Amino acid sequence: MAPHEIRSSGEPPGKITTIAAPATPPGRSGIGIIRVSGPKVTRIAEGILGVLPAPRHATYKSFRNALGEPIDDGLALFFPAPHSFTGEDILELHGHGGPVVLDSLLRRTVELGAVPAEPGEFSQRAFLNGKLDLVQAEAIADLIDSASEQAARAARESLQGRFSQAIRDLMARVLDLRTYIEAAIDFPDDEIDSLSASGTGDHLAAIGADLARISHAARQGSLLREGARIVIAGRPNVGKSTLLNALAGRDIAIVTGIPGTTRDVLREPIQLDGCPFHLFDTAGLRETRDEVEQQGVRRARDTIGQADILLLVVDENGPQPQDHEILAGFHPRPTTLIVQNKIDLAGIRPEVFATGPGIRVNLSAKTGAGLDLLREQLKTQAGFRRDTEGIFLARRRHLDALERARSAFESAGRQLAAEASELVAEDLREMQQALGEITGQYTTEDLLDRIFSGFCIGK
Repeated sequence: MAPHEIRSSGEPPGKITTIAAPATPPGRSGIGIIRVSGPKVTRIAEGILGVLPAPRHATYKSFRNALGEPIDDGLALFFPAPHSFTGEDILELHGHGGPVVLDSLLRRTVELGAVPAEPGEFSQRAFLNGKLDLVQAEAIADLIDSASEQAARAARESLQGRFSQAIRDLMARVLDLRTYIEAAIDFPDDEIDSLSASGTGDHLAAIGADLARISHAARQGSLLREGARIVIAGRPNVGKSTLLNALAGRDIAIVTGIPGTTRDVLREPIQLDGCPFHLFDTAGLRETRDEVEQQGVRRARDTIGQADILLLVVDENGPQPQDHEILAGFHPRPTTLIVQNKIDLAGIRPEVFATGPGIRVNLSAKTGAGLDLLREQLKTQAGFRRDTEGIFLARRRHLDALERARSAFESAGRQLAAEASELVAEDLREMQQALGEITGQYTTEDLLDRIFSGFCIGK
């Protein structure tokens, strides 16, 4: 939906609609809230309450229908523009949380000129009216959807503007350097140092350091939001499914002594100390004539290619030539942990140590010995920290924009070495634009629609 699009209010084209929606989840509850935003709030308040409430005071009133009959009794709050969430007049009606009551109130707001809000339309109006930038608007949805305390804390950091401010500060440095370079191009005879003599390289290096710091924090925040993909793979009958069940804390996969029992990819979300992970158990990797098992092996390889962390499981005999062949088949290879399982059968003690292919963890998925070592390694390899200070929640689009900014930065460095001033300035412009897409300074209507359509109706 386009911003402030007219749907059914009968207003002339181009007029801003008044929107209304429940701000509480569907179902029965002690309290239900109807939120209204737009130019007709005064009319709607007078039609339901008989009077416009005093600004920012909770007023106990009867909510009445068109005949003056009571629909419900509750609290009414009025937030006048521009000092409201959306930047428009807002009315909130806090009543009982029954579906019939809320539906009656919503219908009454529509009778008085409102239209039902689209998902995320309140937040979209807040963005369009300059009350939030795009990162902060997204953080509202991320805070609501947080699956862990760490993710919620990081979402609050974004909502309070930490991510946005870091991006704006970096954009300002890029703009300053770009302005200097363009001035040197436009006024070559003035007293402006050449690129090589002006310390431009130092300024560009400082920009690169800031970009790297922000990108690292964003990747960490993305893991908190999305969760790392952990793929369990290896030869048949080395205990992959037993390991999946042990990490998940319940029986998900069928475990037998028959090689090739797992034919498809099994997925299970877990949390380790509040850190989200997605576990994938895959079919044993081997040559086979069984068509169904062949399909499972193909899916296993596809899943490994998408892994953030690969758990290559081997048995009590340790890595075999076939295991090294498995690793050699993936370019680039994901971060890999070698899990030597079934140590209870060989009298090997649980431990973690470095090997050529990667970190090795000795454990027994059956007895649980060494599982805590693996859990700690998963958090370490995924980059999770107990201290989330300075971490902000990030989305895939943020990482994509930061990657484009990094690419432009690296190109600027190459052009600077060649003293190609015009190309350095162009690369900095592209970097600035990529960063501006994160906060919404440079954006498109399609992007806004895609972002806000994933919000709750009343947000």
